[in-house]
Amino acid sequence: MPMKLLLCYFLLFIPAFAFSQKADTLLHKLDSLDKKADTVKQQNVITPQAYNDSTKITLKNYFVLLESDFKQQITAPFTTTKQGWIKVAKFGVVAGALMFVDEPVQKKAVNFRKANKFLTNTSLYITNTGGSYEAITLAAMATIGYVFKFEKARATALLASQAYITSGVFNQVLKHIAGRQRPSVYNKDQVEAAPTFKGPFAKGGTDQNGKKLATSFPSGHATAAFAAATVYAMEYKDKPLIPIISYTGASLICLSRITENQHWVTDVFVGAGLGYLSGRQVVNNYHRYAKIQDAKLKKDNLSFNFQYFQGTFIPEIIYRPGNK
Repeated sequence: MPMKLLLCYFLLFIPAFAFSQKADTLLHKLDSLDKKADTVKQQNVITPQAYNDSTKITLKNYFVLLESDFKQQITAPFTTTKQGWIKVAKFGVVAGALMFVDEPVQKKAVNFRKANKFLTNTSLYITNTGGSYEAITLAAMATIGYVFKFEKARATALLASQAYITSGVFNQVLKHIAGRQRPSVYNKDQVEAAPTFKGPFAKGGTDQNGKKLATSFPSGHATAAFAAATVYAMEYKDKPLIPIISYTGASLICLSRITENQHWVTDVFVGAGLGYLSGRQVVNNYHRYAKIQDAKLKKDNLSFNFQYFQGTFIPEIIYRPGNK
């Protein structure tokens, strides 16, 4: 399954590359603005009026933005500020500390689920709302926004899908590098799994039923859930209930991955962090794009033309004021 996902992600680069050949200027502007912008203090305009024909995400610009997202996320280590690295270091310290409780938390979570009938019935349902089901949900929300002309809803769903894609690629790369076993892996010589890292391209093993398992670190469900949740939380931060619902839903998916014995605590913690960072970058990049598009409309335009009148070409100057 992971290799199939990587193939799907790779195929997305084909239209992105094709469209970007004709949109080098926009890409250059986005990347240049990214280097100058303070993404922590960046002020995004999220009023419904800001999502209009000029800022609409077309098929072409969707892939242009997607390529720009990948570029900026790949080069993020070279453009991150000192304050940014301090936050990364703090996150790493917490993740390192959580490794000491991976096994005890996993055991207690599984036992708690088995002893609680309600949790047994709901845990699997919650975990299934993540992953591939999330992609279907985002597609449905984008379609609803398109059909009923809710441009902001459509744009937000498309941005969430970009965060889903970009974070998913990096998630799969990290999985193949880390090679960590899932808690549900079965080993004849070791009944209980251990949160060990086996290194690049290690096999994930199988469960007790012989089903092949993907590697564990970081959690794909947690990554996807927080990628989309962050997009919705940022785009609708003026509606306090939406960020609460978004992050609560994402957190429940993370917890369900532990109670379903599919991931260790650090798997979901790092996955959530990866999704959060991807979601923030995608949203901020789109709003830089929106500012570029708005600037085009506000810019006055002066052109020179000839008009044919009664057998004579008459020169004329055309002035088109911008929307200021």
